[in-house]
Amino acid sequence: MPIWVTNFLDRLSATFIVDGRWHWFVSGLSYTLLISLFSVLLGLVIGVVMALMRLSKSRILKAVSGIYIDVIRGTPTMVQLLIIYFIIFASANIPAWVVGSIAFGINSGAYIAEIVRGGILSVNIGQTEAGRSLGMTPRQTMMSIIMPQAMKNILPALGNEFVVLIKETAVVGMISNIDLVGAARKVQGRTYDYLIPLLSIAIIYYVVIKIISMLLAKIEKGMRKADKR
Repeated sequence: MPIWVTNFLDRLSATFIVDGRWHWFVSGLSYTLLISLFSVLLGLVIGVVMALMRLSKSRILKAVSGIYIDVIRGTPTMVQLLIIYFIIFASANIPAWVVGSIAFGINSGAYIAEIVRGGILSVNIGQTEAGRSLGMTPRQTMMSIIMPQAMKNILPALGNEFVVLIKETAVVGMISNIDLVGAARKVQGRTYDYLIPLLSIAIIYYVVIKIISMLLAKIEKGMRKADKR
């Protein structure tokens, strides 16, 4: 067996096998997915609320949502994470993954707000008029007629936001080594090998995102079956 192959297998073993270090990567992947899921759910709630505020007739609500979206989209995610962890929750005994979920959720909410707003505006105004003609209130029309159609329109963008979130959670290593990047760092600290751990998590990220993208594509295809094109 060539020396380079033996060397590669030894480095691979040191990364995953020795001391059961593969457990670190499994745990890191679990936290990465957990943070991403909670973040996108929180972001969806914030995004819908902010989108409705931007579409409201109240100048105050429009101003508040506009400032929130402008500030969050105009500042780096890492800076927001550090502020929330080291300043806002500095004295609170909250797990790092929870703080990370909150930080990424707030960040994602600004982008989802624009996605939802665009989806709502993409629904033909005739749908609103039809709801009103049936005696529905503006709120009933929005929740029963407009939002279901808007959600179908914005599903691809929401799926893309979830994929982006999975990759963005890599910066959670700035506050704790609990994710995939943290697992790679712990291995690097023991093996002094930077290539194999980083290459490994890059492959893991790629495979996970590929699987999620395929699932989202199937869901979108199922929702589009009723469309006549």
